[in-house]
Amino acid sequence: MRIMELRLLGPVEALADGADVPLGGPKPRLLLAALILARGRSVSGSRLVDLLWEDDPPRSAAGLLHTYVSGLRRALGPDVIRTDQAGYRLDPDAVVVDVHEFDRLAARARAAAERGEHDRARDLCAQAESWWRGDALGGLGGAFAAAEAERLRDARLAVVQTRIAALSALGADEVLVGELTGLVADHPFHERLRAALVVALGRVGRRSDAMACFHEARELLAEELGVEPGPELREAYRALLAEEDEPRALVPDELPDDIPDFVGRRDELRRIHGGARVVVVSGQPGAGKTTLAVRGVRTFPAEFPGGRLYADLRGSRRPLDPFDVLGRFLRALGVAAAAVPSRLDERVGLYRTVTAARGVVVVLDDAAGERQVRPLLPGGEGSRCVVTTRRRLSALESAEHLGMPVLDEAEGLALLARAAGGRVAEDPHAAREVLRLCGHLPLAVRIVGARLAARPDRPLSAFVARLREQRRVLDELVVGDLEVRGSLALSYDALDEPGRRALRGLGWLGASDFAPWVLAVLLDVPLLDAEDVVDDLVHAQLLDVSGGGRFRLHDLTRIFAWERAEAEEDRDALAVTAARVAEVCLLLVERAAGGTPVKTLRPLRSDPPTQSRRWEELGWFALPARPVDWLDVEQGTLVHVVERVGELDLADVATRLATALCSSSFAVENRFHHWWRAHTAALESARRAGDLAGQALLLSGLGWLRSEQDRLDEAIDYYRQALDLNDRADEVSAASVTRLLLASVLRERGDLVDSLATLDQVIGHLVDPRALTRAHHGRGMTLLELGDFAEAWQELDQALAGYAELRDAHGVALVRRSLSLAHRAEGRWEDAAREGEEALRGLESAGDRLMIAYATQSLAKVRIRQGRGEAVRAALGHALATCHEMQDGFGEALLHRTLGELELAVGAPAEAVVLLGQAIDWWESLSLPLWRARTQRDLAAALAEVGATAKADATYDEALRVFTRHRSREAREPRHVPARRG
Repeated sequence: MRIMELRLLGPVEALADGADVPLGGPKPRLLLAALILARGRSVSGSRLVDLLWEDDPPRSAAGLLHTYVSGLRRALGPDVIRTDQAGYRLDPDAVVVDVHEFDRLAARARAAAERGEHDRARDLCAQAESWWRGDALGGLGGAFAAAEAERLRDARLAVVQTRIAALSALGADEVLVGELTGLVADHPFHERLRAALVVALGRVGRRSDAMACFHEARELLAEELGVEPGPELREAYRALLAEEDEPRALVPDELPDDIPDFVGRRDELRRIHGGARVVVVSGQPGAGKTTLAVRGVRTFPAEFPGGRLYADLRGSRRPLDPFDVLGRFLRALGVAAAAVPSRLDERVGLYRTVTAARGVVVVLDDAAGERQVRPLLPGGEGSRCVVTTRRRLSALESAEHLGMPVLDEAEGLALLARAAGGRVAEDPHAAREVLRLCGHLPLAVRIVGARLAARPDRPLSAFVARLREQRRVLDELVVGDLEVRGSLALSYDALDEPGRRALRGLGWLGASDFAPWVLAVLLDVPLLDAEDVVDDLVHAQLLDVSGGGRFRLHDLTRIFAWERAEAEEDRDALAVTAARVAEVCLLLVERAAGGTPVKTLRPLRSDPPTQSRRWEELGWFALPARPVDWLDVEQGTLVHVVERVGELDLADVATRLATALCSSSFAVENRFHHWWRAHTAALESARRAGDLAGQALLLSGLGWLRSEQDRLDEAIDYYRQALDLNDRADEVSAASVTRLLLASVLRERGDLVDSLATLDQVIGHLVDPRALTRAHHGRGMTLLELGDFAEAWQELDQALAGYAELRDAHGVALVRRSLSLAHRAEGRWEDAAREGEEALRGLESAGDRLMIAYATQSLAKVRIRQGRGEAVRAALGHALATCHEMQDGFGEALLHRTLGELELAVGAPAEAVVLLGQAIDWWESLSLPLWRARTQRDLAAALAEVGATAKADATYDEALRVFTRHRSREAREPRHVPARRG
């Protein structure tokens, strides 16, 4: 019986009786690592797909996973990887795994150390370390591998520490000094290793080196992390000291206590510790400005012999007078009360003289403005000042201005873990959700942490549920004297009325990210006036500048503003405001969409509001030179407006705006997520309103969405739901348009006869010229696939004339592509190339990226027939990249097929077999049997070329049966092998 050994503590590999076992590429090795690290537990297929491909799995991921598992079973033996209802698992009893052996020896070493068996602990640690051959999971990439490799490195370092502790207990300090010096160099922030080195150096008589090691650590921790050494390192240092330090002279130290749970902010601390004499820390309420200032001053590398002064200037409440603050500062610095001057300028002069002579650091907390701060700045090059403020003190001369962003994820989770302890590690998903719902705001995170600490029985998930209720969020973010709502209220109360009204409007609308035109519409004021209000809100740190002329409202500020709107505004007036915003959005979309290729028919809308002329005068409708760019930037805002007016049961405008959006950049750029959000929100509103026609229109839009996503069965189901509602509402014209869209999906799915019948059913009822033209185009394409060339030409000519009369250059280009397909089907290569080039030029002018890819593909097929295939290889690659980027599976399948045809034509049938096989996998995943059969016909030719005659015949026969069942023209075409061309 052979011994199978699996290794992760180094490059991932497998050995059978000592001989290397081939495992394949990185994906199979990563799969094996995941199963090993599950330690005998089953791992679901979906979890393994996530690990292997992270956020971008291919459509064939499930099949590829099965292939990798099968390959590993062949390599390792059938009993190593087992399958059960929960997924796949590795049988740990069937193999020797280095990770498992390492863990077993490490546990025994820890137990020996706890019993005081230091010799035994040292030897077991050495055995455990011997399993390592290099960096864990060597050769693997991705987030999972990186995280697991880091965890294994930490486990290795823990064993090293156990061994060092054992050697120290055995008195082997001379041996330890060399090893610990190297370890500290590799892990400069590891305080336990550095403490061990300090102890070892002291024991071997190198006391000065030991003290230097401690001071180096102290400076490094302060500079890089903003913290003091921990208790273990401090204790090692204290043990070195033979006597107490001499007592220092009394100096003022007015700083508040440093908080123990301070985390992160390395860059901000570095800037505070930089060369600027004055640092201004500005940020929104709750951003942790005071906490940062206190930590920064307490960890200054430089000494300030004159002391540390602090004043809460109360800028967000009732600002203190600098005159009074100077009096207190001077008395703290030792100036007798009787000697404190009675005039402001004299106090300023004396204060600067004293501080320049002594060297002080001053914290001016919650400053109201530059006028309050200037008299309080200390004198001399040896003094520093840190100012915190809710406003941007841009006019303060020679100051380093430091903005306070919210916490990043790592910092936020670390802060939460300081209070909530192990619950963060036990439920990281809930912890990240708490962080998100707190908007990464330090004050909010600290409050949640404190509340969790007070309730150790409450899981994180329970707090998530409470924070998800908008009406409760600010009620939850209160503990003791810490309160997010109260902090925001101070800034809100300091605004003028236009600013407060603007904040209420933004909060009630719920727009987190917006451009100033949105605020102009909300306030019903000229655009320039709205921009002035935006400036005031930015200055008050209640809005963040997000770039590109856009601004962002923090989530908790938005909720606070929504509360104020609910309390202070009339609800009917708010509904009128929301309707006005939606109507303006609709008009803007219609104007911007004028230059957008429209891929379906747009709904009829009511007459524009009579106020539109006034809105023009207010300057709301200024669009960029390329309106499509405006649509791209504003789509998040526009979708949010649909959702908001839908919530308010303004169903009519929600429906009109949602359907207008899907006729714009959503369709052209495949913005599927936004498309779905807008339509489902409007649909729910239409259902509540009992609007059958609106529901039908939106269901039809969802059908079109699913067709764009190549989910054709779902598209057909949505279209049929829409038709049922059209019939109930007696909407004959709308039903005809829906059937027209349904026919297109039926044709794409290969149901050619049903598609033609559906078109014949509606073509006599269509009155809109655009709809009628689209119907002729659809009939032409369907007849072409059925092989009725004569009637297909008539329909395509009518469609071309119709789009030309409508002056729809995009539609003309689409029909020219179809004409190229018709010429190619009848073997007229030059005519096909001419029409294909015209189509490509037209689509490039329209900016329709996806259809440019399709036109490139169809023209490439002509070039391949002409023997010029190599000339289009690069263009096909670009087209494939476009389809992949835009999540168009049909296009990816089509282009893999065309690339396979190219390889076959240039005499590379083996490469053709691979590409055509990939195309077939795509068609199977899309459930498109007719297109699969067309590719099988090409594959049969390639198989014949490589000598697989029997397989080629079987493949062709399978394809022919599909052609016959679908009555496509290929059923009547002779079998052929494409001629090789140079």
